[in-house]
Order: sequence, then C-alpha cells, then structure tokens
Amino acid sequence: MISKDTIIALATPSGSGAIAVIRLSGREAISLVSKLFRSVSRKDLKKVNTHTIHLGYIMDGDTTIDKVLVSVFKGPNSYTGENVVEISCHGSIYIQQQIIQLFIRNGCRMANAGEFTLRAFLSGKMDLSQAEAVADLISSENEASHKIAMQQMRGGFSNEIKLLREELLNFASLIELELDFAEEDVEFADREEFRGLLNRIESVLKGLVDSFALGNVIKSGIPIAIVGEPNV
Repeated sequence: MISKDTIIALATPSGSGAIAVIRLSGREAISLVSKLFRSVSRKDLKKVNTHTIHLGYIMDGDTTIDKVLVSVFKGPNSYTGENVVEISCHGSIYIQQQIIQLFIRNGCRMANAGEFTLRAFLSGKMDLSQAEAVADLISSENEASHKIAMQQMRGGFSNEIKLLREELLNFASLIELELDFAEEDVEFADREEFRGLLNRIESVLKGLVDSFALGNVIKSGIPIAIVGEPNV
C-alpha cells in the first residue's frame, strides 16, 4: 500500500559539493514546497506546468536559506507516480540540512532507504526487475555492468518473461482443449506444434539462466585466491 505522507531525502551523495539535489515525493509535495519557496517571477508552484524548472528562494519565515532551482513533476508523470519536487541548492552540508529540517518541521518525513523506488514500484511505474536495476545502475563500475543495468531498466528482462508467459499460457490452453475433447475424434493442435512450442520455451529458459550467470559475474566479479609465498 502506498503511504499518503510526503517524504524527503538528499538525492545526491552526502557531503559538500557545488550542487546538491533534495527530492520530495507525495500528494502534498508541490503544496509544501510552494509555501516555503519564493519565486523570482512570483509564480505559484501549484499552478505551473509539470516538468518545469523555477528559480527562487527557500524561505524560513523572513530568513533566506538559499537561492535554488525547483523542478516540478506532477503525478502520475513522475519517477514515483506521485507529485515530485526536486530542489537544486548549493552543496553546503549546512544548507542541505537546513532545507531538509525546514520541510520536516512543515509536514515531511525522512524517506527510508530505497523508498522513492519502492513508491515507483507500488505505483506501477516499474516492475521488480526494473526496481532492482536502479541499484545496479547506481553501483555500475564498468561498461558491461552499466549496459546490463540499462537494458534491465528498459524492461529487457521483463519483456522476456512476458513473452515466456504468453508461450506458456498458449501451451496450457492447447493442452486443456485437448483434454476437454479427449474422447472426440478432433485434433485442435498439431503434435509438431506442441514440440516446437516446448523447444521455444526451453530455449528461452536456458537463455535466461545463462544470462543470469553472466550478469552475476559482471556484477559481483569472480573470487580469486592468491596462493604462494609472500613477495614472490
């Protein structure tokens, strides 16, 4: 079940940098930000178009915390399927924490680890294999692991499973039809078609098994034991 509260978290790595991105997601995300954001062009975030960026200031009462860019993504056309706002601020740790704590005081809560992706899954924006690929993509360290993660995020593995499911359903329906009319002198499917279908299913399953083994090696590496005398 999707939680109705609004969550917030740092979307970029922790620590100081030129820029940090703070992400909010939830039904009230845009409304919450609009209360604490003062646009330089006096725009109301609740009325702007989705997938737009706006320059302004994050305000704590009369105190300016930082000059920021606010990106607005209205659900369901967002990463999580909910209303999402990303605040691009200066990368000072102090500024990051001031903004996050300000929003927590105004009704947000800190997101749990992986909760943005969890909400994307619960909203139907991605399936389990694509959700897993997000973590793989973030941790990819070479071209091969990056390529596999990108393919999985695009639904490559999911499409294979979908095609396999269709083949299995077709196979099961033909078998049931034959059993229902076993006493009739009627043949609904050619036996060669059955064999061909089984061969195709077996081929797809073998390909998936082999791809997992290869992908696991690329992702996790191969354990190697270095044996021998020291410094030789």
